[in-house]
Amino acid sequence: MNKTIRRASVFSLLLVLALLGRATWVQAYEAKALADDKKNRRNVMAQYAQPLGNIIVAGSPVTGSKETEGSDLAYKRSYTDGELYSAVTGYSSQAYGATQLEGIYSDVLDGTDTRLKNPLDALTGKQQEPGDVLTTIDPAVQKAAYEALGDKKGAAVAIDPKTGRILGMVSTPSYDPSKIAGLTDGSTWQELTTDKDKPLVNRALRQPLPPGSTFKLVVAAAALENGLYGSVDTPTDSPNPYKLPDSTRYLENENPSAPCENATIRTALQYSCNNVFAKIAVDLGQDEVKAMAEKFGFNDAEQDVPVRAYASVYPSGMDKPQTALTGIGQFDVTATPLQIAMVSAAIANDGLMAAPHMVSKVVDSDGDTLESFEDGDTERIVSSETAQQLRSAMVTVVDKGTGTNAAIPGAEVGGKTGTAQHGENNSKTPYAWFTSYAKDSDTGKEVAVAVLIEDAGAARSEVSGNRLAAPVAQKMMKAALK
Repeated sequence: MNKTIRRASVFSLLLVLALLGRATWVQAYEAKALADDKKNRRNVMAQYAQPLGNIIVAGSPVTGSKETEGSDLAYKRSYTDGELYSAVTGYSSQAYGATQLEGIYSDVLDGTDTRLKNPLDALTGKQQEPGDVLTTIDPAVQKAAYEALGDKKGAAVAIDPKTGRILGMVSTPSYDPSKIAGLTDGSTWQELTTDKDKPLVNRALRQPLPPGSTFKLVVAAAALENGLYGSVDTPTDSPNPYKLPDSTRYLENENPSAPCENATIRTALQYSCNNVFAKIAVDLGQDEVKAMAEKFGFNDAEQDVPVRAYASVYPSGMDKPQTALTGIGQFDVTATPLQIAMVSAAIANDGLMAAPHMVSKVVDSDGDTLESFEDGDTERIVSSETAQQLRSAMVTVVDKGTGTNAAIPGAEVGGKTGTAQHGENNSKTPYAWFTSYAKDSDTGKEVAVAVLIEDAGAARSEVSGNRLAAPVAQKMMKAALK
């Protein structure tokens, strides 16, 4: 063999070895990365190759699957009462991905979760039957909230105070996830993403806004826990109007004739006296108010239910006038309806907060549990005595104060209204809030609720927590106790 042929042979051999080496590297080391690549069409095809698992409410699926035509994606997601449950399910779309429970549990719902595979399936690569997600939602509470909110822009959350189970979660305006589940022309998606009312935003979890006077419950709890006042019936040292410290501004009350001067905490909650709670916040100092707010869950950036809620915020680094305004739920205080419902739930549950959750179990196709969320995982927020006193004052609010529209005959109902300023110098229509709890002594059932009306299309003079939000809460509580 001459030298030229020998060199050509060696070079060819090296090329073959390089090719084999590259093939081995791709198959052995890069296979998983390539398989997991978002651009790999096979992943999407596998996801929709069979009917999806379901999201379950009270034993019945609120999702389904529908065969497609003319597509390599065999099935697409369908929804039962999609607008009613969209704040719970989120959406699963062949074109736009998945959100909320659909996104968090996508692997379980499409059958690709490794926990669904037995050892033989793992070896053969067979796709296992999908699992299901069981929620804590009570369909009666969900429906009551959705119908009561109607065409208002807002949100509502209901929690079982003892267990932390989320019984209802609604955000309006809503949308039908079925309309974006398949490979559509994109017009519906365009409408949803450009709508100024933001129907894709879950207002119950992901749009913190000023909570207004509902935050006075947190300030009252701080005053009692820190011994600033001995009880809700101790007169406070609260001039009316209250002059903000280091300022020439006076803080007025919505009702000038209300008995707010030196009012007790009970009376101050009953009439929603700004002067009392602004002064309490200053007397306690921002650090003490912040500490109590954080015990209730404010400033928690990892509040998962299991969908992650945006953090509700109590600010730091304020001067005294700003601290005074936080005492009435203004300045830079923000909260989600979930957070405000948690405040009422802890007060209703004797000062113990049960971790809120809207999924009870995740199961495989045989119903065997893959993951569970325990009820009643509680943390002490305030003392039993403080909780009892706050409940008593909240009952006064509903019996003869600013929250009478939440009353339910035969049940113990306590609440707190809120009307939060909106826009520079309160130039826009205010937000209407209501938070409450209800207990039925005969059945032992109880519920805590928060309702936010962001915009009801009502005249400014018609906007109040009692007028707009309390009736929604009342209907939700009645459904929960029924």
